[in-house]
Amino acid sequence: MIDVRRLVVLREVARQGSFNRAAAALRLTPSAVSQQISTLERGLGVAVVRRSTRGVELTDAGRVLAEASDAISAEQEIARLATARTERLTVATFTSGGQRLLPAALLRFTAEHPGVELTVLENEPDDSLPLVRSGAADLALAYHFDGPPPIRPGDRSGLTWTPLLDDPMWIVLPAGHPLAGRELLSLAELAGERWVHGCLSIVELMDHYSAMAGFEVRTACRGTDYVFAQSLVRAGVGVSMIPQVALTADQGGLATVPLAQPCPSRYIGIVTASRRARTLAAALSKALHETVAGLPLTTA
Repeated sequence: MIDVRRLVVLREVARQGSFNRAAAALRLTPSAVSQQISTLERGLGVAVVRRSTRGVELTDAGRVLAEASDAISAEQEIARLATARTERLTVATFTSGGQRLLPAALLRFTAEHPGVELTVLENEPDDSLPLVRSGAADLALAYHFDGPPPIRPGDRSGLTWTPLLDDPMWIVLPAGHPLAGRELLSLAELAGERWVHGCLSIVELMDHYSAMAGFEVRTACRGTDYVFAQSLVRAGVGVSMIPQVALTADQGGLATVPLAQPCPSRYIGIVTASRRARTLAAALSKALHETVAGLPLTTA
């Protein structure tokens, strides 16, 4: 069955003649629009758009599908109404939140709401917030670093940010490191180290805070995965600065020490669409707060 949301994206691409303009109209990222079209094409086994330097135009198959999209949407809606009403909840989450916080919350949620069809999307906040705004996701587990949250009170984007957890930074060292036994470390004490980054956003933060501490960062790896970064630390490649929630359960070969202020921090929150009253999203939000309350972490 063709996903109605992808038909909406196709119609908008046809109207706008551009992925970028369609993305702006739908309040999605261009990459999300491109991904929806690619998924539609894979499911059909035929190209529906033709890309060129002049923009995007529909193929013959794409035009047929776009013209029939209203009828297809109506048919699917009738079929949906004719079948048993299955409650659905779609959640977007960043990787470490999905590993550490979401599973326990989902267990609490499903115990109270059996039979709900759950869909989990792995997305960084830049992509998950537009998914909630467009209705493709009902709730997003997201984060931001220093500064105000991505959604402020009274924001006109239609989204609401609910603080969930302060996620302080820890220093991860090889187990045999001379500083491994410390109870607290400052960045200045690590001036001579080589650094393994597990998130690109950390790079800019490190540059700022290391300058305050009087040294320049020496980078051993600029990666995008905290688990990978910790495996490199275990191998002796360097040290790393990791949010507490992203610390691996397997601490073999590693030493973790809290980082003293001044230092960056990560803040985790729940994003919902304020214009949509969703009972299930509220229930999962409650389960997330209960999960966090039971963890040995600093709560928001």
